[in-house]
Amino acid sequence: MDRQYFLLLLLALVVACKEAPKVEEPPMTAEELRLARCGSVDSVMPRLAVSLRAVEGYAALDTISAEAWLLVDDATGWVISQKNADQRMYMASLTKMMTCLVALENGKMADSIDILRADIVTHDSRVRPGQAYTLRNLLYEMMLLSDNDAVYAVARHVGGDSLGFYCMMNEKAAYLGMGDTHFDNPNGMPNDSNYSSARDLMKLVRYAMADSTFAAMVGTADMDVPLTDGRHLPCRNTNALLGTYDGCIGVKTGFTRQAGCCLASAARRDGTTLVLVLLKSTSMPRRFSESAALLDYGFRVMEAADLHSAIAGK
Repeated sequence: MDRQYFLLLLLALVVACKEAPKVEEPPMTAEELRLARCGSVDSVMPRLAVSLRAVEGYAALDTISAEAWLLVDDATGWVISQKNADQRMYMASLTKMMTCLVALENGKMADSIDILRADIVTHDSRVRPGQAYTLRNLLYEMMLLSDNDAVYAVARHVGGDSLGFYCMMNEKAAYLGMGDTHFDNPNGMPNDSNYSSARDLMKLVRYAMADSTFAAMVGTADMDVPLTDGRHLPCRNTNALLGTYDGCIGVKTGFTRQAGCCLASAARRDGTTLVLVLLKSTSMPRRFSESAALLDYGFRVMEAADLHSAIAGK
């Protein structure tokens, strides 16, 4: 009897589970989709879709001097090429991508910021004590010129002080799932506690580029940035790929002797957007030429994958 009772009870449970109404998951919010997308990568599908070795430019990847990189198709998350993508490395001024993102999300763009003597830390910038900018225009100046002192004015204004701003940067990194990243300054100057990886920085780039204001800033090649007193500061973007590489839409350069020559870049052609993070190339010219070679290879891979899909579908 006990066994019969148990079997009947089990059968009733099975029937109840089948008849129970399905609970529909609520649709993901725009922010949830953005967050999921920035961390979604696929290293398998590109190899299934096309022979990567057969694509023109593959052999040249061995000549690249950079110690690490990650090249991804933004729409699919396909990893087209990578090297040491999970290795913790110094990131130099690629740090400013997080500085800019945190400021955009937490600051008021119309706020006026006075440049103080305390902000002048590296003495290699174009901002001067006594000048004043709106936060929006100071971010443009900071990102185009990679201004190491303007960063401290931004951090002070948005975070209350530098330490408070670093906490905001690290909280955002945790939110984005950047587990191999730590920020200990806002500009990427040499610091053993300021590091990331190509994979983590890829998450940051893809997330930040979904912000139209961020994308507009890093995609601007030249701008006369206005001060609040009516004067203007001519600024040319340090990213030489803007205006010289077909389809380039950003994003940020970086260099210190500790980090080497770094470049996060993005380019769009014929509906395909590629994103690349390249770390510790051996020279400033090479970080651009090597990034261009990787992007060229990536576009060929995506073209070959489309052709392969078209043939397979016939």
